[in-house]
Amino acid sequence: MRGEYRAASMAVLANWLAHHSDEETRWRLVAEFLEEYRHESPVTRLVLLATEPSDVGDPRWDVFLAALAEYLAAKDGHAGPPWAESRRLRQFWFPFNTPAARVDAFVHAPASFRRRGVFIHPQELEVA
Repeated sequence: MRGEYRAASMAVLANWLAHHSDEETRWRLVAEFLEEYRHESPVTRLVLLATEPSDVGDPRWDVFLAALAEYLAAKDGHAGPPWAESRRLRQFWFPFNTPAARVDAFVHAPASFRRRGVFIHPQELEVA
C-alpha cells in the first residue's frame, strides 16, 4: 500500500541541500520545495516550516533557509519560526552574482532576506 503524499518540510529541504553541493541542483531543489509548498493549505504550510533544519554544510544556505522560512510565513500573515530568528551572515551574499542581478537584488530583496545579508530578487523565489 502506498503512503499518502506529503510535501517536503524545510527540514527535508535542508537534507536535500546537504546532499547536493552544486548550486544548480540546489536551486532546482528549492524550486521543487516551493512548488510543493504553494499547493498546501496555510495550516500545513506553517507545519512545514516549524522544525529547525539541520545544517546544510554552507552557512549561506543555512541563512537562506531561515530567510525563506520567514518570507513564506509572512506571506500567510505569520511570524517566521523561532529557529530562524538568530541566523545571519557576516558578509553579504548575492546568490545570482552578475552586476545587474546584484543591483536588482539589493534594491528589491525581501526584508527577511535583506536583514540576514542575503540579497535575492523576489522573482527568483517564484516557481514557473
